[in-house]
Amino acid sequence: MATVATRSPQGAWELGARAGYAASGLVHVLIGVLAAQLALGSSSGSADESGAFSAIAATPFGAGVLWVSVVAFVALGAWQAAAALSGAAGETSDRVKAGAKAVIYLALAAAAYTVLQGGSSGGQTSSTTATLMQAPGGRLLVGAVGVGVVVVGVYHVYKGLTKKFLEDLHRLPTGTAGRVARMAGVVGYAAKGVALTIVGVLFVVAATNANPQEATGLDGALQTLRDAPAGPVLLMLVAAGLVAFGGYCGVRSRFGRL
Repeated sequence: MATVATRSPQGAWELGARAGYAASGLVHVLIGVLAAQLALGSSSGSADESGAFSAIAATPFGAGVLWVSVVAFVALGAWQAAAALSGAAGETSDRVKAGAKAVIYLALAAAAYTVLQGGSSGGQTSSTTATLMQAPGGRLLVGAVGVGVVVVGVYHVYKGLTKKFLEDLHRLPTGTAGRVARMAGVVGYAAKGVALTIVGVLFVVAATNANPQEATGLDGALQTLRDAPAGPVLLMLVAAGLVAFGGYCGVRSRFGRL
């Protein structure tokens, strides 16, 4: 990020957007650590964004890190929103992706801010799903959301295994660092894709059974994976992959295209 000019508003905005990728990397590393603890039988914290932000808040400089994360996520979300609305993202499909990313990063900013204020952003998935199910056509909507998340998860796996994520970078570090970054992207995208796919399947199951409690978020998905045959081993692999994805996000903050 040191190469990014900050003498203009646009340069400062780009610096903030890149910081958003770095903050996302930190969150994914922490989620991976929490998932590993879950695989080992610990239940001290939620293995999701809320748990990650709570873990940051518990550190001596946690409040400062969370404030920086809020600003960085807002900057990255606004950058993606601007790209979607202005057409700078490219074709229609790319603009839709940019818009979806804007929503995700702004939601992360809101979650971090909630933890800063002493609240918890966890446990909201089931209640939100219950509210949706009470609306006309709510079960179909929840099911559609689940299918959409599954599609996103499968795409993450595809993007990782085919190394399509390299298109998001203007270059890679040279030498060993570049090879490690490439492998982190492959493993990280695949692991995150698996986790998202499970989340989506749980939404579909919740819609089918009309039971919003089954529509858990990432923490619930990882617990479901843990309880499967050979679950702890599989969960530990996913945890390692999420840490790797966090490392890739750090690389993207420096070498990514905006």
